Amino acid sequence: MKEFDRDLRPEDSLDPLKQYYHELVDDSSVQRKNDLEHLEVALLIIDIQYLDAARGYGVFKDVATSGIPVEQQEYYFDTLNSYVLPNVQRLLKTFRDKKIEVIHTRIQAMTQDGRDRSNGHKRLGLLAAPGSKEADFLPEVAPQGDEIVVNKTASGVFSSTNLNYILQNLRVNELIVAGVYTNECVETTIRDACDLGYLVTMVEDACTTVTPELQQGTINSLKNRYASVLTTDEIVNRFKGVEKQDVNPDALSLNKGIIL
Repeated sequence: MKEFDRDLRPEDSLDPLKQYYHELVDDSSVQRKNDLEHLEVALLIIDIQYLDAARGYGVFKDVATSGIPVEQQEYYFDTLNSYVLPNVQRLLKTFRDKKIEVIHTRIQAMTQDGRDRSNGHKRLGLLAAPGSKEADFLPEVAPQGDEIVVNKTASGVFSSTNLNYILQNLRVNELIVAGVYTNECVETTIRDACDLGYLVTMVEDACTTVTPELQQGTINSLKNRYASVLTTDEIVNRFKGVEKQDVNPDALSLNKGIIL
């Protein structure tokens, strides 16, 4: 009888790696306690790319046919360039200096013709094909090193990507959010993150949209309900002197007083 034809004994069905894995995995109460003592934080930068944040490309390729009135375009780019981009740069420097996780999202299809896009993006004609200029990040706030980039084809990043899975693997419980547009992708992401159990802080002067009314209206609807709303100065000051191992609920307390 060939070896693989013989009758199997009960002990033959045991996992030969069981003991090996058991020794690798520390399931002690001490390990679990240490995991719970640290609240991990990540900076999430949303969609600052050529598709929706640069004149002459994507949404703003043609001023006359963009669908956004010229006055609103001027407000958007004035706020984007005068304080949003500089503030995002400050946030990036702060988090990078402290070696705290930075994650970037962008609108980018998986295919050149964008057939994998959401129906919403197809209807709006939003397409950033792989390798296109529209898919590129603005250079002043582009990812560095091995910072995580999450591609999406919908307004919210959680509904259309595996970001929640990634954050769980990183043991991230709190998100500091900046980017564009405040009343669209930023707001959708913040609401979804809150519903998923994350503590969220919106950096109000590191986000913008096409009118001051939409900007303020979004802040009003999110503040103290779905997120804390703070300034770049407040975020930078909170992280002064904080090392990664020190980032915990008591050290930051970014979301005290949220009412759901």
